[in-house]
This record gives sequence, C-alpha cells and structure tokens, in this order.
Amino acid sequence: MSRTIRLGEQIREEVSDILGREVRDPGIGFLTLTRVRVTEDLSQARIYYTMLGDPAERKKTARALERAVPFIRRSLAERLHVRRMPELAFEFDQSVAHQARVEELLEEIKREDLERAAAKEGDDGDSPPQEVRGTVPTKRGTVPKDPHE
Repeated sequence: MSRTIRLGEQIREEVSDILGREVRDPGIGFLTLTRVRVTEDLSQARIYYTMLGDPAERKKTARALERAVPFIRRSLAERLHVRRMPELAFEFDQSVAHQARVEELLEEIKREDLERAAAKEGDDGDSPPQEVRGTVPTKRGTVPKDPHE
C-alpha cells in the first residue's frame, strides 16, 4: 500500500475520532467520512464526507467543518507523526448520491423489464380464450364470475 493511501486512512480514522469526541460545534451534524485523498507531495488532504439531510443542513455542516479545520489540523498533528501536516479541506461526497441514483435507475429498468415480460406473456397465448375469461373454475366446470365481487 502506498504512503499516501496509508496516510489517508490514518487521517480518516483520526479525524473521525476528533469530530466524534473533541469538536463541540452543534453545526456539525451526524456525518460519515467516506475517504481521504492525499496529494503525492503530502501537502494537501481532501476529506470526503456524506450525511443525511437537506441541502440547507449540508451547507450548515460545511460551514461548521470549515470553522473546525484549524482545530482538527492541530489535533491531528499531535496524533500523527509526520514532518509536515497536510492542509485539510472537507468536501461533500457526491459519489454516494450518484450511487443511490444509479441503483434507483437500475431498479426502474428491472421493474419495466418485468412489466414488459408480463405483458408479452399475456400475448403469447398463455391467457385464457375470450369465452373463458371472467369464469371461475369449479369441480364441475366453469361458472361465470359474479360481477359484484
């Protein structure tokens, strides 16, 4: 595993702990850190997060995270033993929302395929003949279905 990936994982774990235990800003809602990308020269770390809520709540959390960056960076520097602490930037992770949308579209396609298959099945002669429709099978044969049921 490369140095940048290892450092990114360490940053994700430590920042998650710092946010959960030390940051007391009520503007930071319940969020999940999804990944951290560290530049090759280790000068910058982009921390991706996701959260539930509407755009107004996301904006509020983004502002609170920006306010907390200096504190988080200082706390992180105490925990990690690196020569130079990367600059931190938080960014909302759109990939989770995109993934949810893709899954939604796939479910829609699957549902449409099932509907088409059911409609096609009805056209293949599997449906009862016209004179039998509306009847109920019994032990003695078929009787007309009660239209009031």
